[in-house]
Amino acid sequence: MLKQKLKEGYPMLPTFVGKDILSFKEAIQYLDLSESSLYKLTSELKISFSKPNGGKLYFEKAELDNWMIQNKSKSVVEVENEILEKSIKNGRSKI
Repeated sequence: MLKQKLKEGYPMLPTFVGKDILSFKEAIQYLDLSESSLYKLTSELKISFSKPNGGKLYFEKAELDNWMIQNKSKSVVEVENEILEKSIKNGRSKI
């Protein structure tokens, strides 16, 4: 039945779905990066990885998520809410 659905044009799920630890190839797919880009990030220690027994590279999916959302730019609404919260906290609001 699964083979029949694949023949009908259903896309296959990526291999990293439901996994906490990703291989190098899975990490490339998950991050949507080239091999050379991921190698560069690991060689410059800009992204966390494990290399058990000095062999293949593995990545924790949660660490990759954290890396992807670093240097987040806030929306105007988020900035306005922060300013409002700080002014209320400091007793400067007239609300």
